[in-house]
Amino acid sequence: MPTASVPESAFLGVHSSVTGRRWRARPVDERLALTFAQSRGLPEIVGRLLAARGVTLDAVDDFLAPSLRTQLPDPSVLRDMDAAAGRIAHAVRTGEGIAVFGDYDVDGATSSALLARFLRALGVEPRIHIPDRIAEGYGPNLPALLRLRDQGVRLVVTVDCGTTAFDVLDGAAEAGLDVVVVDHHKAEPRLPRTVALVNPNRLDEPPGGPLGTLAAVGVTFLLVVAVNRALRRDGFYSGRAEPALLDWLDLVALGTVCDVVPLTGLNRVFVAQGLKVAGRRANPGIRALADVAGVTDRFDTYHAGFIVGPRVNAGGRVGRSDLGSRILSTDDPAEALELARQLHDLNAERRELEAVVLEEALALVEGVAGDSPELVLAAGEGWHPGVIGIVASRLKERFNRPACVVALEGGLGKASGRSVRGVDLGAAVIAARQAGLLLAGGGHAMAAGFTVEAARLDDLRAFLRERIGAQLAEAGPLVPTLSLDGAIAVRGAGTDLLQHLERLAPYGTGNPEPRFAVTDARIVRADVVGANHVRCILTGPDGARLKGIAFRALDGALGEALLRSGGMPLHLAGTLRADRWNGQEGVQLFIDDAAPAGASA
Repeated sequence: MPTASVPESAFLGVHSSVTGRRWRARPVDERLALTFAQSRGLPEIVGRLLAARGVTLDAVDDFLAPSLRTQLPDPSVLRDMDAAAGRIAHAVRTGEGIAVFGDYDVDGATSSALLARFLRALGVEPRIHIPDRIAEGYGPNLPALLRLRDQGVRLVVTVDCGTTAFDVLDGAAEAGLDVVVVDHHKAEPRLPRTVALVNPNRLDEPPGGPLGTLAAVGVTFLLVVAVNRALRRDGFYSGRAEPALLDWLDLVALGTVCDVVPLTGLNRVFVAQGLKVAGRRANPGIRALADVAGVTDRFDTYHAGFIVGPRVNAGGRVGRSDLGSRILSTDDPAEALELARQLHDLNAERRELEAVVLEEALALVEGVAGDSPELVLAAGEGWHPGVIGIVASRLKERFNRPACVVALEGGLGKASGRSVRGVDLGAAVIAARQAGLLLAGGGHAMAAGFTVEAARLDDLRAFLRERIGAQLAEAGPLVPTLSLDGAIAVRGAGTDLLQHLERLAPYGTGNPEPRFAVTDARIVRADVVGANHVRCILTGPDGARLKGIAFRALDGALGEALLRSGGMPLHLAGTLRADRWNGQEGVQLFIDDAAPAGASA
C-alpha cells in the first residue's frame, strides 16, 4: 500500500526530475483521512485519497455514489432559464422553425447533438449550423443567422457560444430572429440582445456558484430538463411518451471530459452516469468512433478525452466543422461508420499539421522563452488555425507558463491560448479586447481565443505580460511541480490497489487520477512502440515485475532516461491502469516522470 505522504519540501528528495519538475506530496489532512476510513468502512488508501482531494465529510457520500436523483439541481436556479425553456417549448408546440448554432469543438458538438436529439424526439427537425473555423470563425455570425431566417427559422439556440456576440445578436434581433444563448464562457457586465441568456458565469449569477464549472453540454442538459418540464406542465405529453433524457448522458459525459472542466459536483455526476450509458454503446456515433480507433476496453474518461474526443474535434480543426455534431446526432449506423472513418483520417492529418506547427513555434520561442516568464506567445504565417490550440497546450506543458499561438494570414491573426493553474488567461484576453488591442476575444481561466491585427502583436504581448505578471505577483512564481499521492514498491502496484482506486473514478480536473512514485525500479527492457512511445518492463529489488509505458516520450528527456537507464534504479512517477490481454488482467504504469533513486535528485 502507498506510504504516508510526508510534508517534505521535495517528495523522495526529488528537487528536479529528469523533466525538470520538483516532486511534491499532495497535502493530506490525516485526521480527516482516518475519519473517512473509520466512519465509512473504507480502506485507508481511499480515505487518504479522498482527504487529499478536498472532499468533506458532508460530501463524501455523494462523491462515492454520484447520483442525479440527489444532486441534479432545479434548472430554474439559473437566470433566464425559465424564459429560455418557455420560448423553446412554445416553438415546439406551434411548429416554428428552430435552429441550433453550435461551436466546432467537442463541447459544442455534444451540446448541438444533445439538443437536436431532444427536439427530434419531440417531433421537431432542427437545422444545425456549426461555423467553419476559418471562413466564419468562432461564435454566431450575422450572414449565417440571416440564411437560417431565410430558410424559415424563427428561433435560434446557440450552444457553447454567444455570450459576447453583441453586434451579431443585435443584428439578428433587428432581422426578426429570436435567439436563446446557452453558454458557459466568461461574461461581461453588458449582455447581448436575446430572448434569454443562460450562462452560470453571468456576472449576475452568484460568484463561485456550484454550476459555474459546468461545460456547455452540462448547461444544455439542464435546459433540456427545463424544456421537458415546461412541456409536461402544458400537457404536451398527453397521449405521447416523454423522451428518456438520461439516455443522452453519454453526450454530456463526452463533452464534459473533453472541455477539461473540474470533475467535481454535478460534473462528476454527469460523467459517472454518462460513462455507464456510453458503456451500453447505444449512440451509433460514439460506438463507431470507438470501433475505428480499436477501443475494446470499458469506456472511461481516458477513451473520452484521448481517443473519441480528438476524433470528434478533428472535423472542426482540419475538415468540415459539422462532422462532429453530425456523427453524434445520427441514428444511422452506416452513416456513423462512414463519418467515423472520415474523422479518423482527419485526426491523423491533424497530428501531422500539429507536428509541423509545433516544430516551427518551438524554433521561434525556445531561445527567448527565458526572457518572458509570464507568457509564451508564438505567431507564424501559414499555420493552420485548427491546430494552434493543441500547439498552445504543448508549449504550456514545455515551458510551464501560459501560451498563446497565433496563425497569421492577410495581416490578421487567429489565436488560441492555454493557461496554467493560478493564471486566469480568459480574464486577461477580455481585458485586452476591452482595451482595444483585439478585434475579438474571450474565454475562461484555462483557455482563451482571440483575433488580432498583426501590427498589434507586440502591444498585445506587452499587455498580456503585464496582466499575467500582476496575477503572478499575488500567486507567486510558476515552479514546475508534480504532485504525488504516495510511494509504492513494484510489488505493491497490483490489482488489489487498482480496485481500491476505482472507488474514486471518474478522474479529471479537480479530481486528479492518483499518481504514485514506484520506487527503486530497474528497467530490464525498454523499446519504442508506435510513433514515439516508450514501453518498459520494470523490476523491483524482490524480483517483482510491472509493465510501464511513457506516451509521446521518445524525443524528450523522459524517453532518454528510460531507454538509457543502464540498469540503474529509478523512481518512476505515474498512474496505474488495468492491463487486459488474452483474458488476463494485470496492471500497467503510465509513466509521467522519472528521477534517479538512492540520492536526492
